[in-house]
Amino acid sequence: MSSSSAASGREDRAEAGARPPMREALVAAAFRLFLERGYEQTTVDDIVALAGVGRRSFFRYFPSKEDVVFPDHERCLADMTAFLAASGEGDEPVRRVCDAARLVLGLYAENPAFSVQRYRLTKQVPGLRAYELSVVWRYERALAEYLRERFAGRPDGILRADVIAAAVVAAHNNALRSWLRSDGEGDASATVDHALGYVQEAFGEQAGPAAGAQDRRQATGPIRPTATRDDDVVVVVSRRDAPLWRVVQEVESAFGRI
Repeated sequence: MSSSSAASGREDRAEAGARPPMREALVAAAFRLFLERGYEQTTVDDIVALAGVGRRSFFRYFPSKEDVVFPDHERCLADMTAFLAASGEGDEPVRRVCDAARLVLGLYAENPAFSVQRYRLTKQVPGLRAYELSVVWRYERALAEYLRERFAGRPDGILRADVIAAAVVAAHNNALRSWLRSDGEGDASATVDHALGYVQEAFGEQAGPAAGAQDRRQATGPIRPTATRDDDVVVVVSRRDAPLWRVVQEVESAFGRI
């Protein structure tokens, strides 16, 4: 066996016993160099030299230098896709995609210091901003595909699915970036929940008490109980195009209030 083959064998054995620390070491080395030298000035050879491994080890984990900046997004996208695929018929679609977006938040919130570093780096490097947009687009497509299946056969089902998916991503990213700009201070979950609440209120079919009341008023008009005796008459004012399930929901809700 040649010396290079022996070295390669030792590297493989060391790596086998070091996973996942090897992957983490590559990310740590990369970001150290990015911060010290700048992203453009850092090469893959620089990263592997600092991490103490060979080039082959780097490309086993990361297809490109850009991928080391976003090391866990492939896993997160797979988790999101699996989460949506595991949905049942009883899961309200808008709430489900909002919950799926929270998986992405978890990816950032589990390591705030790293997330803030990446946010600052991405702002400085146009190529990384473009890469990030491609990642965001893949998340949005995953949400839209799930919603298209759930809204299949409805009027404007595809349009509704795409609009809601875009709204979820916009709300999530707005809140996430606000948290990152604050250097990861505060409760990221509360910030994102607040933003996603707007989406749920606007598009959800089974919103919370306050949101649901507003959504019902917009969908079916006001409900006017005429009295409070046992022989009350309940008048429901509804748009002509309101779905039947919404009207039935309003009637049941009105009787529950009287």
